[in-house]
Amino acid sequence: MEGKKSISRAILVFGTPCSGKTTFCENFAKRFHAPFYNLEDLMAKYSFNHEQILGFVDEVAKTGQTLIFEGLLDTEKDRETINQILRDANYEPSLIWIQTDSSTTKQRMKMRLKSVSKAKTEYDARMKLLEAPSDKEPAIVISGRHTFETQLKHVLTQL
Repeated sequence: MEGKKSISRAILVFGTPCSGKTTFCENFAKRFHAPFYNLEDLMAKYSFNHEQILGFVDEVAKTGQTLIFEGLLDTEKDRETINQILRDANYEPSLIWIQTDSSTTKQRMKMRLKSVSKAKTEYDARMKLLEAPSDKEPAIVISGRHTFETQLKHVLTQL
């Protein structure tokens, strides 16, 4: 008799700038002792190109650990590419879309960048790139204004 083959989980988090993605990911990773990778930060820190980042995702997927990713997930095409790498590695990817009202995210960005004009420029540029999940991308939607415990409860009931 064969046992069920274990499926690993990958949590992919995206949303507007300053919606609370990193905070959610860090808390989730800490709670479940799972590695968290911000793909945009890795790209910048190590001067990786897009292909190298995809290779990185492929390599960490070989661990079979629960993985949490943020960054480089703004478009449906980018999400599908990473989802396919993860599915090929026997992962079950789950997409989490963090929504926060624009006035809150703009205020958070102003505080982070300490400049109204920089915040506006960065926010507008990022929003032009962001695509909401399509009908073929079932996403768990959470609010970036709720507490982590409330977010976690909602995510866990949807997984």
